[in-house]
Amino acid sequence: MQKINEFLIMLDGYIGGHPWFVILLLGTGVFFTIYLRFPQFRYFRHALDVVKGKFDHHLDVGDTSHFQALSTALSGTVGTGNIAGVALAIHLGGPAALFWMLVTAAIGMCTKMVEVAISHKYRDLLPDGTISGGPMYYMKKRLNITTKSGKVIKTGAVIGAFFAAATVLSSFGTGSLPQINSISNSVFATFGIKHIITGAILSVLLGLIIIGGIKRIARVTEKLVPGMAIFYFIGAIFVIGTNYQNIIPSVISLFSTVFTGTAATGGFMGASIAFAINRGVNRGLFSNESGQGSAPIAHSAARAPEPVSEGMVAILEPFIDTIIICTLTGLVILSSGAWTEKVNNQFQGADMIFLGQKYDENKPSENQILVDIIRNNKSIPLFNGSLEIADGKMLNPISLICSRSVAEDFTFFDGKNSYTGKINVVNGKWQPASSSITVSGKSLIHSAQLTTEAFTRSILGNWGKYIVSIGLLLFAFSTAISWSYYGDRALTYLIGPKYIIYYRLIFVTAFFIASFTDTTIIWSLSYITIALMTVPNLIGLWILRKEIKMTIAEYWSGFAAKYPQDRMSKKYLRDGRL
Repeated sequence: MQKINEFLIMLDGYIGGHPWFVILLLGTGVFFTIYLRFPQFRYFRHALDVVKGKFDHHLDVGDTSHFQALSTALSGTVGTGNIAGVALAIHLGGPAALFWMLVTAAIGMCTKMVEVAISHKYRDLLPDGTISGGPMYYMKKRLNITTKSGKVIKTGAVIGAFFAAATVLSSFGTGSLPQINSISNSVFATFGIKHIITGAILSVLLGLIIIGGIKRIARVTEKLVPGMAIFYFIGAIFVIGTNYQNIIPSVISLFSTVFTGTAATGGFMGASIAFAINRGVNRGLFSNESGQGSAPIAHSAARAPEPVSEGMVAILEPFIDTIIICTLTGLVILSSGAWTEKVNNQFQGADMIFLGQKYDENKPSENQILVDIIRNNKSIPLFNGSLEIADGKMLNPISLICSRSVAEDFTFFDGKNSYTGKINVVNGKWQPASSSITVSGKSLIHSAQLTTEAFTRSILGNWGKYIVSIGLLLFAFSTAISWSYYGDRALTYLIGPKYIIYYRLIFVTAFFIASFTDTTIIWSLSYITIALMTVPNLIGLWILRKEIKMTIAEYWSGFAAKYPQDRMSKKYLRDGRL
């Protein structure tokens, strides 16, 4: 399994983790932002009117309202990325990474509008009266190739099937297995409830919700999403308010480090500009999924007479998910100062690197070597051989890097007792003889653990960890609900609706099993499936760019004729276009 995981990580390095993917993603968003003249800003107020139901009609075809579709899509994007992903981005790239997350979201607002509009336009009405839509449908209907002789080559169906298959895999890799694993770990750490009990309870709830289909899913998410967002918002405001003196310096740091990178401070070794951009864009995509093609599946079910009207609603999604919620998390972490300070924690094996010798970070020359290792990824001799451990302390005179920082005051344990014996290390990575052997000490922390630490550094005290744990539970569980529907519709496209009940049963069963098993390999697979969904979707949008622009123009023409007194209609009639 370790070899498979290493292969998946290596493969992701050539796909989603490679600079070309970032360029394609941001490039597509920037192109459509300019091509359509910044619609995410000009249409923002109109999007609010649409989602409020101002232009709804009782004869509109669909399974959900605009607000329900937005809530379902948001429940799929507002997840662990908003709590753990922001913390990981700041841990890796510093404050500038949060800035680039926000830039990605601002551009993604346009991408989201475009992909939802074109997907909604080509959705299908199934024999049972329900709606099925998503990028695979516009791919099947619009990405075929016609030869000079008039022969139609059905490339669109192949591309659509490829996208749908990646969506089914991603429904497990992104939306289900890692989510429940994060929930069960958080609940166990905070409340001491066993993983299997958490998994059993939530699996039953998940089954009751998703077996009822999109209408039941929509009814749940339209209540769950606003509630969990308000709950998390109030908690974050308490933390930021407690550390009010750091608010302005935190905001300044977002912009002052954008083009300079983040210098070393405290235990943080600093981050380059390129690394901050890469981590910010990567985590921004993971958080709001703009361009991935997942949200259009939820929006396609909305009751909307015009596909562009639902595209308008989608503008709000990255704004709420990333610009509001992720910014809150980022300010909590930055204002608390937790991101630069080493704290006591149990080290994760994947975060540890044993160096070939001892380095003193207080000596400038040796500190520079450490900076080059951590910040600039310079190669250096790593430890190979057996580590001598006596009463929990390492006898070998070497340094241990953990979570991109020099570990301090660390102790080896076997269960609850100090460990004495030997541990094998290969190329700096330890190979414990038993899973009961752990290491605890001081280092930087990241992901949900960092957000939890930041929340406790406020008037909330230890109550802060409960807010993070409950928030993570709600966010991650709502993600699983929505992704079950995405996989459902993708499988419907591939084999029809007859066998969907079996998919739902497998989805719930896998959800339960993942609550108490290691999902590392699933996370690695999810990074690849995200890219396999995103790339064909972005290419499809590029190919259909003229049709998308024409469809938007037709929308405004029809809208002005139907609602001549509306503010946007008056502007359209005055200027000739929007």
